[in-house]
Amino acid sequence: MAIRFKRRTSETWKDSELRQKDIDRTYRKRPGRTMFPTSHDITPKNVEHCLVVLMKLLESGNDVLIVSKPRMECVKLLCGDLGRFKSQIVFRFSIGSANDRVLKYWEPGAPTFRQRWSCLKYAFEQGFETSVSCEPMLDERIEDVVEAVRPYTTDSIWIGKVNNLAPIIRLNCPGNAVAARRAAAWVATQNDDAILDLYQAYRKDRMIKWKDSIKKVVGLDRPTETGLDV
Repeated sequence: MAIRFKRRTSETWKDSELRQKDIDRTYRKRPGRTMFPTSHDITPKNVEHCLVVLMKLLESGNDVLIVSKPRMECVKLLCGDLGRFKSQIVFRFSIGSANDRVLKYWEPGAPTFRQRWSCLKYAFEQGFETSVSCEPMLDERIEDVVEAVRPYTTDSIWIGKVNNLAPIIRLNCPGNAVAARRAAAWVATQNDDAILDLYQAYRKDRMIKWKDSIKKVVGLDRPTETGLDV
């Protein structure tokens, strides 16, 4: 998105930058659940600033969905400082594969599967509501993730296809033929037949929720308003 809207280039989009005005502003009570963050992750470099914004959201009475590829350092700090707001918080951790080789290729620099799983378990044991996002599924073994996280998930496990991968590859790593081939192979594994089989396997599982990309394939009603598929 940063490249598409010319805020960054393919070389600089990974460089984080604090939006001080968003840290300093006040936050009112909003209807529904507020997702935080929406366009970045919570990392050791920015977690203290994220806590400032989260505290403002929660003190205003908002229900907050905290989304992250989690790191234990950050999760422990969040759980410790936000404990009095447990009833207003759901953690949603992004885990697209249980295979670290897959994670390392598609999400370089992000935590391993075991690290993310440990963060989920920790938040659960601290008494927080927990959720997992498997969107996008990064390989054909998403059931490995589902069964590993199920014991420590209280809210939901969301499953979704990869979206718009080809243009993302062209923007993020232009000229990388290997990435383009791997992306095409990955997308091919999420063909309609494979998605229908996956849906049949989990359609009666109340913990599993389907993102719009899968609802479109299997014929489920799709959200009519922004934010309903969360």
